[in-house]
Amino acid sequence: MSTIKNRTSDIETIDEEGGEEALQHQPNSTMDNEMQLHADQKSNTNKRYMPLLVINYLMLFVGSLSSSLLAKYYFRHKGSSKWVSTWIQSAGFPLLIIPTFLPYALSLTKRKPFTDFNQKILILSIFVGFMLGVNNLLISWGVSYLPVSTSSLVLSSQLAFTLILSAIIVKQKVTFLNLNCVILITLSSIILALNSSSETTSGMTQKTYLIGFFCTVGAGLLFASYLPVMEKIYKKVYCYEMVIEMQLIMQIASTVLATIGMIWDGGFSQMKEEGQKVFDKGPKIYWIYIVSNIVTWQLCFMGTAGMVFLTTSLTGGICATALLSMNVLGGVVVFREAFGGLKAVSTVLCLWAFCSYVYGMYTKQKAEMKKRNESSSEMIPITNHALTH
Repeated sequence: MSTIKNRTSDIETIDEEGGEEALQHQPNSTMDNEMQLHADQKSNTNKRYMPLLVINYLMLFVGSLSSSLLAKYYFRHKGSSKWVSTWIQSAGFPLLIIPTFLPYALSLTKRKPFTDFNQKILILSIFVGFMLGVNNLLISWGVSYLPVSTSSLVLSSQLAFTLILSAIIVKQKVTFLNLNCVILITLSSIILALNSSSETTSGMTQKTYLIGFFCTVGAGLLFASYLPVMEKIYKKVYCYEMVIEMQLIMQIASTVLATIGMIWDGGFSQMKEEGQKVFDKGPKIYWIYIVSNIVTWQLCFMGTAGMVFLTTSLTGGICATALLSMNVLGGVVVFREAFGGLKAVSTVLCLWAFCSYVYGMYTKQKAEMKKRNESSSEMIPITNHALTH
C-alpha cells in the first residue's frame, strides 16, 4: 500500500511539473536519450534553439529576397507562364531529402526519418501542401502584373489576417505589442494602395493591375491561414527534424498540384520552347534562372516553417513581412523601379513596426527570465529547510 501511495505521489508530481517534460526525468520513463535530445527544442533555454532560429531566419531572408527578384526577372525578360512560375516554387522538394535522410545515414542521429509520423500528420501535411500550391499560383499571377515593390508591400496586408486567424485557431493573445505592429504594417499597405495609380510598368493596364493586386491579396490571405494552421499542427511535433519531414510532404503535394496544371496547360512543352525561343537572355540563363529560383523558394518556405515552429505563427509572419522592405529596396536597386515619397513612408512604417515588435518581445522575454530566476532562488532555501527535517 505504501508503494502504491508513493507511485501515486510521483504521478501527481509529474502532472504538476508539466506532463511529458517532467516524465523525462523519471527513472521508469520509456523515453530514450534521442527523444530527450529533441524534446525541448522550442524552449529558448535549449542549446539548439538559438542556432536553429538564426539559421532559419537567414534562410527566410535569402529565400524571400532572391525568389522575389528572380520571379520578377523572369517576367521582365519575356517569361510568361504562370504555371512554370508556380511549379518552380515547390519543385525543389528533393533538396529536403538530404537533411531528412543524410544525418541518419551518416549515424549522426539515432532517430529514424519519419518516426512518429502518423496518418493524421500525413493527411494534414498533404492538405496544407495543396493550399500552398494554390497560394503559389496566386503569387505568380500577382508578381507577373505588379512591380516587385508593390507586390511585396501588398503582401504585408496578410499580417492583419494572421493576427485574426491566430486569435481564432491557436488562441493568440491580442496585446498592444502585436496589435500596434499589425496596424502600422497594414497602414503601410493602405499608403501603397493610394500610390498605385501613379505606378505602372510597360504594358500594364488598369485591368491587369487590379488582377495582380487582388491575386496578391488572395495569396496573403492564404498565407495568413497557413501560418496559424501550421502552429497548431506543430504543437504535436517535438523536434525540428519532423518539421523538415512535414515540409517535404507539403512540397511534394504542392508540386503534384502544379504538375497537373502544367500538363493540363502544356506547361512543360512551353517551358522548353520558352527557354529556346522566347526568353530574351538565352537558354543558358533561362535554365540557370529555373534552378536558382527552385533553390531560393525552398529556402524561403523552410525558413518560414522553422520560424513558426520555434516561435509563433504571428512572429513568423512579422519576420517575413519585415523582409518585404528589403524586397522593395531590391526592386529599386536591381530593376530601377520608382521609389516615391509615399512608398518611402510605407517602407519606414514596415521597418518601424518590426523593430518595435522585436524590441518589445526582447524586453518581455528578459523580464520573464528575471522573474523565473527570482522564483527559483526563493525556492532553494525552502527546499533545503524541508530536507533538514
